[in-house]
Amino acid sequence: MTPDPLDRLFHALSDPTRRGMVDRLSRGPASVKELARPLAMALPSVLKHLHVLEAGGIVLSEKAGRVRTYRIEAAALALIEGWVADRRASWNGRFDRLDRYLADHPDDPGAQE
Repeated sequence: MTPDPLDRLFHALSDPTRRGMVDRLSRGPASVKELARPLAMALPSVLKHLHVLEAGGIVLSEKAGRVRTYRIEAAALALIEGWVADRRASWNGRFDRLDRYLADHPDDPGAQE
């Protein structure tokens, strides 16, 4: 069974190290060496994190000679933004209905608790 793209995105973002890499890449592309520099881990561990981000569709990489450079894939972040916006719209609709109910039933003691 293939995981849902949203599941892969949230899995990739579930780790603070990977979120830090995404923060760094939000300022522009960076090489593996640049991404590894502030981290207290071996290069193979950094590469594993980058692989998870790439498998999640959050980053893309390209290799020029011996240097692999990563950059943010904006479409992936748009998918997360859409998911959050759908949840927000749903909850706003519920609160709007509650506001209308409370306005229509001002004398209902159970409605004001």
